[in-house]
Amino acid sequence: MAWTDDPPILLLDVDGVLNAARVDLPEGWERGTFNGYVLTWDPTVTARLRELHESGRVEIQWLTTWTTDADRLLAEPMGLPRGLVTHARADAAPTGFAGALGGRSGWWKLTAAQAVAEAEPNRRIVWIDDDLAVQAADTGKWLAASPHVLVVAPDLFVGLTHAQLDEIEAWL
Repeated sequence: MAWTDDPPILLLDVDGVLNAARVDLPEGWERGTFNGYVLTWDPTVTARLRELHESGRVEIQWLTTWTTDADRLLAEPMGLPRGLVTHARADAAPTGFAGALGGRSGWWKLTAAQAVAEAEPNRRIVWIDDDLAVQAADTGKWLAASPHVLVVAPDLFVGLTHAQLDEIEAWL
């Protein structure tokens, strides 16, 4: 496969990735309330993601149930760039939409990731989502056939770690 000069796409989830489901607030972490939800994140992790994006090593795109609210409400407070591409849920689409996606059904984020890969066949993809482990039955076949896709599944209660970011940077 001949890869384009465009940077790899980094599909980024919020809950369980940036927002760790923590009761305690580790030293240096931040907490904020957005749309009535309390989010907890490590600003050193979001700073590294921002640097990867701004240096041109990756192009961050939102793939989260927060959809456009990730850009509108979360990006600046978390230290991430604004104006990123956002992938929305397709479940608001009319009946028969799965037919337009080649008969796909199941986890909406998998459908969105597949659409990104099809639209950008010469770009590598990093997909970070805590639900990837839970959705393994749905994602396994596609991922096995897509070696240009790196998946990272942070622990919901820990969030994305520097060790995982190190793995991503090594893969890049």
